[in-house]
Amino acid sequence: MICTSIQNRDLSGILTALETCEMAEIRLDRCPLTIEEIRECFTSDVPLVATCRVEEYQSAHPGMTVGEAAYECERRLREAMEAGAAFVDVEMEAPREMARRIRNLARENGTLFILSHHDFTSPGTDDSLLEIARKAFRQGADIAKIVTTASCSEDVRAVMSLYEKFKPSSLIAFCMGEAGRDSRVECLRRGAPYTYAALSESETVAPGQWPAEEMHKKVYGELGFVNGRCRMPSSKSFAQRAVIVAALADGVSRLDGYTPCSDNEAAIRVALSLGAEVTVENEVGASSDSVSDARVVSMEAKRLIIKGISAGIDSVDIDELNVGESGLLTRLMIPLVSQIASRDVTLKGEGTLLNRPLKGVPLMMSRFGVRIVDGEIPCVDNAANDHGKPAPFCKVPLKVCGSLCPGKADISGKEGSQLISGLVMALPLADGNSTIEVTSPKSIPYMFITLDVMKKFGVTVRNEMTGPREFIESGGDWTYCTDMTFRIKGGQRYKSADMTIEGDWSAAANFLVAGAVFGKVVLEGLDTTSLQADLSIMDILMEAGASLSQTDGDRGDITVCRAPLSAFETDATNCPDLFPIISVLAAFCNGQSRIHGVDRLAHKESDRGTAILEMLTKMGVIAEILGNTLIVEGRGLAQRCLSGTLLKGGCYTSHHDHRMVMALKVASLGADSPIVIDDEACVAKSFPGFPETFSKIVGK
Repeated sequence: MICTSIQNRDLSGILTALETCEMAEIRLDRCPLTIEEIRECFTSDVPLVATCRVEEYQSAHPGMTVGEAAYECERRLREAMEAGAAFVDVEMEAPREMARRIRNLARENGTLFILSHHDFTSPGTDDSLLEIARKAFRQGADIAKIVTTASCSEDVRAVMSLYEKFKPSSLIAFCMGEAGRDSRVECLRRGAPYTYAALSESETVAPGQWPAEEMHKKVYGELGFVNGRCRMPSSKSFAQRAVIVAALADGVSRLDGYTPCSDNEAAIRVALSLGAEVTVENEVGASSDSVSDARVVSMEAKRLIIKGISAGIDSVDIDELNVGESGLLTRLMIPLVSQIASRDVTLKGEGTLLNRPLKGVPLMMSRFGVRIVDGEIPCVDNAANDHGKPAPFCKVPLKVCGSLCPGKADISGKEGSQLISGLVMALPLADGNSTIEVTSPKSIPYMFITLDVMKKFGVTVRNEMTGPREFIESGGDWTYCTDMTFRIKGGQRYKSADMTIEGDWSAAANFLVAGAVFGKVVLEGLDTTSLQADLSIMDILMEAGASLSQTDGDRGDITVCRAPLSAFETDATNCPDLFPIISVLAAFCNGQSRIHGVDRLAHKESDRGTAILEMLTKMGVIAEILGNTLIVEGRGLAQRCLSGTLLKGGCYTSHHDHRMVMALKVASLGADSPIVIDDEACVAKSFPGFPETFSKIVGK
């Protein structure tokens, strides 16, 4: 990235300058800012470096002692860090105790600590430069900044050789002077997190410094950047559950914030098949339409009004149900129809669902007396095959035979949370109590979404999580949970309710990554207290170094801006839908990123692990899957531009997977030629408005 040095400006001048900067250094020793103005300045969404040189500050304030200048510099840097500075830069010659305190404050505030060395007269030798860098890291620097004066190419070579000895993303090394001018760009090609430029030709801070506009053209060429504001669609994880529960409830429910997609429409069709009445209101509520057929795709709905069927045991007379292409809907309805239908029910589906094995379903349902029959795996006697054991998996179409019997069962959670959610939704309607013991639970956040929706509609289920010492010490972090227990009281009934369906973090992740790598994006309609697993994208982006902010509370607008990005490590076991887009993020993060949880990807809309690896490899990204981990070797956007390693364009397959489509579209922003996707229409499964929304932020 290009960091523009700003000096000799008041607050108004700084804020005006920041409008054209992708990153900036605020010279607090040269800018006449009060403490209050420093606080305001460093709340900017633009990543900022706080710099306040003791010697410079003392020179600007005649009569001030070194100690007084050091105190004032430390105070100004502290205020900047507490206000949100992304980096703090302290010269290596600063008083040691001052530097130590600033380093500790940087750790507390999540600010990266830079120790810098400047030599305005000489280039330094290989050995002296090496020792300076080592000293900076010994003193706790996250980044060592080494800038010397060059008079020839050999001087430049000595400084540039540091990139061969240290991790490039932890080093900013270049030369001043005309001989070193190109080294300010070359350091980006070597992998430096950022370099420095001037606001204009007349505002250079050091000899050989480029004007920012000229450097931008040199680094990025004709590459486009994103900049826009958009509203996220409703979470289909919440929407599908809410539609089904409202259909089961006694009375009329109102679901605000609804947006249509294929999976949500499938839930509405199921609600209609069960006998519920569904009305879709437009944005202002001036008119409404009763839904009597299968499709509501053309409706820009804001509210669903659902008159429920007051479901109970054997209260629904159906023998067939179409769940569309939704794996979630399939797994929710298998237990529910076995509870509320008066006879056996055949579940049918569409598209990729027909080829997706529902692993573990026959075994889990057999624990509650239900037999699953499909065309490929004949099952007899309580969901057992001709070897006397439940079938290992089934596929749609399938038949649900028998009634759900309350009781106690031990279930493995290794195959995911969706069928468990279906059981938890269905068993409260039984005439007896039940207990489900889940070992090795996966996608735990989604089970809490189920419980949250149920509670809003008057049905409660007690749950307990247990785990090893790490679970206890973490205060209940579900990453360490090894067992869950659901205690379900029978004889309950769903009651109508009004609720607002929150925005979708799965969709938002794609726009957040686009902003973090390629510009700036502001998102509306999200809740940062959400139970959605894909809220984890915020933690992942923060670990990678992205600039994130939110206004007006937990439901306020979220802004993400470009910042120097470094490799990250995360476990996506509980949020497998994030895999495609965070693999693209990893490709633009300097260093080796590791994403755990690949084993959750095999039976999504595609074999997602294979599809992601195929995509990255074809794009020229070094990546591999080792065991349960995807490993990606990334490079920053500027480094890719300068080294000719932008992602390779061409024809790509989405594998008919909506998540892959969105990831490919984001990746296309950093490709050397257009990326053509064989099937973009499948994105309608979760976000039919994605193409138009994406075009809005890229200006196309």
